Amino acid sequence: MTRRLRASIAVARRETPYRKIIDQYRPNIAFYEATYKDLHRHPELSEQEKRTSSIAAEHLQSLGYHVHQHIGGYGLIGVLKNGPGPTVLLRADMDGLPVLENTGLDYASRKKMKDTDGNEVPVMHACGHDVHVSCLMAAAELLYAARSTWKGTLVCLFQPAEEFVKGAQAMVDDGLYTKYNFPMPDIVLGQHVFCLWKAGWIAMSPGPITAAVDAVRVRVFGKGGHGSSPHYCIDPIVIASHAIVRLQTIVSRELQPGKLGVITCGKFQAGTASNIIPDYADLELTVRSYETKIHKHLLDAIERIVKAECDASGSPQPPEFTYFSHAPTTVNDMDQTEVLKTSFSAYFEPNTGPMDPFPGSEDFSVLARAINVPSIFWALGGCDPAKWDEANRKGELEKLPMNHSAGFAPVIEPTLRTGMDALALAALTFLG
Repeated sequence: MTRRLRASIAVARRETPYRKIIDQYRPNIAFYEATYKDLHRHPELSEQEKRTSSIAAEHLQSLGYHVHQHIGGYGLIGVLKNGPGPTVLLRADMDGLPVLENTGLDYASRKKMKDTDGNEVPVMHACGHDVHVSCLMAAAELLYAARSTWKGTLVCLFQPAEEFVKGAQAMVDDGLYTKYNFPMPDIVLGQHVFCLWKAGWIAMSPGPITAAVDAVRVRVFGKGGHGSSPHYCIDPIVIASHAIVRLQTIVSRELQPGKLGVITCGKFQAGTASNIIPDYADLELTVRSYETKIHKHLLDAIERIVKAECDASGSPQPPEFTYFSHAPTTVNDMDQTEVLKTSFSAYFEPNTGPMDPFPGSEDFSVLARAINVPSIFWALGGCDPAKWDEANRKGELEKLPMNHSAGFAPVIEPTLRTGMDALALAALTFLG
């Protein structure tokens, strides 16, 4: 732990009037509600966040931040130097998903874009990144207005391509910490909206929070021909289908019960017509776990099983495996999480509690791992409180629209206000 961070923790443990500061300098939330609706209407796919990044950059510049754009694609940072003290980095991701929205909102997205394969797809903010951007923009204004109450350097980072789990690494590789004139962060902070919690709620725990993930592209080969003559062919669709079924036994039969492992086939493409047996079939898988040893076992087992299925069917050549994205486990620093929990508990009680490890994945921690500093990531509740209470009463929380679904629709308030306050409070806790 650095001397500056120890000093900031000492400040956090004193009775600093955070609520008074936030209440005094909180900006007009109506502007950010309108910004959120605009962002929700106009989502952008990963690596295509041009409009969103421009909105964030223009906002930071108008406030007085020193803005650097086009870092690792459409990534950007706004730097506010405010005297000697710790450096705190706040992060929000910006990209949407190829999902056809079905929320019924009057500000629902009807947008279409071309994906990386050149296909036109519907686009939706089905994971709440529009919430994240709006909250960080609002917190940036609050903290700028409140700069007489803290010392140090604030870095507001807007990240592209989180859904590809490679935007954070792209920013690091493009010189995030070497090209720009700001002190190295002492801590990295971020949040994610979920409708598993009611709006106004904050959840956080030390230790592992999200799983490591690898995305794997698999091609299995066959021998193509006419659909009427399968006996003259080797059908790669059958090979791939058997492999998908068998892959599900890795977790159920090869992992110790209670250990997390998730293998999902989210994409299966083969063939061009109903009467043609193709020459190959393509799968795209995601593999998730919390532990390095288990993660290696899952990846090794996938290759073993796919190769065996190909051999069993007489495939003319070995399968091909391409690993095209990776994110490590997100692990909240034990000591600093306890410090922030003290601030959150005092401010948000009774609407705060623990966050169980989540099998989803994030590249957030890359920003901290790259420079070996602590990080903290927390959950922001987004579900309409009345709907959440009703679902909870019926024992049907799993029926609420979840992240990445076409019905995902965080209620605007108190979600935005809570997210803004949480980011500002976290920054104030660690700034001098």
